[in-house]
Amino acid sequence: MNCTALAPTLLESELFGHKRGAFTGAIADKPGLFEKADGGTIFLDEVGDMAPEMQSRLLRVLQTGESKPVGDVVTRKVRVRVIAATNRVLEKALVTGEFREDSFTVHAFTIMLPPLRERTEDIPVLAHHFLQRPRPKSTRS
Repeated sequence: MNCTALAPTLLESELFGHKRGAFTGAIADKPGLFEKADGGTIFLDEVGDMAPEMQSRLLRVLQTGESKPVGDVVTRKVRVRVIAATNRVLEKALVTGEFREDSFTVHAFTIMLPPLRERTEDIPVLAHHFLQRPRPKSTRS
């Protein structure tokens, strides 16, 4: 899930689900991605750009294992492994207050991957890999 692709309220509904009538357009109950991923893994991209209120909601799931749909009073237990990525340096975002320190302390480890421009020796390997992938068949005759 790309955390910057949706406005915070829509992201909240996508991640945690919603109850019918919780907001305009919520015509049916909808399970969130955390509920759907129960027992599995969810990948959250660009968490460094997530709004602070969404960081709080995410932190609650990580700490308690509970997810609460928008407009519901009942929480649901979920067992989800979360893999999160960002292109931001979170240590800097902590200093500026753009990322919550309590959210940062939950992370288990960081994998730093330099940009491809700093790993030019990887370009031939990647090019070979993608050139070997099967191409979709053309629908034209």
